Amino acid sequence: MLTENKKAFIEFMMSADVLRFGSFVTKSGRSTPYFVNTGNYKTGEQIAKLGKFYAALVKETVGEDFTAMFGPAYKGIPLVTATAAALYNEYGISKPYFFNRKEEKDHGEGGSLVGYKPTDDDRIIIIEDVITAGTAVRETMPILYGCGDVRVDDMFISVNRCEIGKVPGKTAIMEVKEEYGLNVHAIVTVEDIHDYLVQSGEYDDILPAMEKYMRDYCLL
Repeated sequence: MLTENKKAFIEFMMSADVLRFGSFVTKSGRSTPYFVNTGNYKTGEQIAKLGKFYAALVKETVGEDFTAMFGPAYKGIPLVTATAAALYNEYGISKPYFFNRKEEKDHGEGGSLVGYKPTDDDRIIIIEDVITAGTAVRETMPILYGCGDVRVDDMFISVNRCEIGKVPGKTAIMEVKEEYGLNVHAIVTVEDIHDYLVQSGEYDDILPAMEKYMRDYCLL
């Protein structure tokens, strides 16, 4: 259901040129008529607003029942930072966060993690941008499991593309749930974006490509 909050988030992404329509290729190699690039957030106002959307979803879903937040490099780094700040500013929830380097540092303190250092029995939540085929998740989970005996039950993303993963009949989100026990929570889904385009009445040129893509690659 397209709620007012979801409409506000879609319009926010479009105003920041984060949600774009055209011809793109996803990380999984699929050609797509729309693309979500959180790297286009570039002002203090934008990142503050983004953090509020993520924080609201985290608060609604898991509350304070987690130890720390992880943002995968690179796009997850500003996302997890913004979410941590918004959780404190909006709800008084102060939780540590951390992220990884793409290349391990060999001087100073060394290592590949920056910020909070997880320990056994920690419950970690992941703050990411989107899931398409689950490729990024499969890169992230070994990093977290390498930190120790930690629990990773929940992941928060901007957009659930609802796309079929490696196995026919299953979305990438279903697959990561089976593989890792990971529950993925999205602010909006591709279906919400489609419904927004329909309701607005201003995107008839985009809808045919969107609907074909959803028929070919999505499980709704």
